[in-house]
Amino acid sequence: MNLDQYLPVILFILVGAGVGVAPQVLGFLLGPNRPDAAKNSPYECGFEAFEDARMKFDVRYYLVAILFILFDLEIAFLFPWAVALREIGPTGFWAMISFLSILVVGFAYEWIKGALDWE
Repeated sequence: MNLDQYLPVILFILVGAGVGVAPQVLGFLLGPNRPDAAKNSPYECGFEAFEDARMKFDVRYYLVAILFILFDLEIAFLFPWAVALREIGPTGFWAMISFLSILVVGFAYEWIKGALDWE
């Protein structure tokens, strides 16, 4: 087995690790270090912790996360479908239309139930 075939893979791994690690190291070495009480205070979900750690969270945080994942996956399915639309023909077109209609019905249901309303 010739090891020259693995050179692009090794380069890809090294460049990827460098792109991921180099900005962090540069930020740690060159960035300002001015800690204060506000920066060092613990926070959760973007708001200050003010009660017991076992307090109940509002279910809307989870609904927003689930809706984000749902529509993110929808877009992930739309890109390859749009690229291959000519090859898959009318059957693929109508299959995606039925998929999108199911998602639109789910979105309308969430909207009617008020899951998207933030108080």
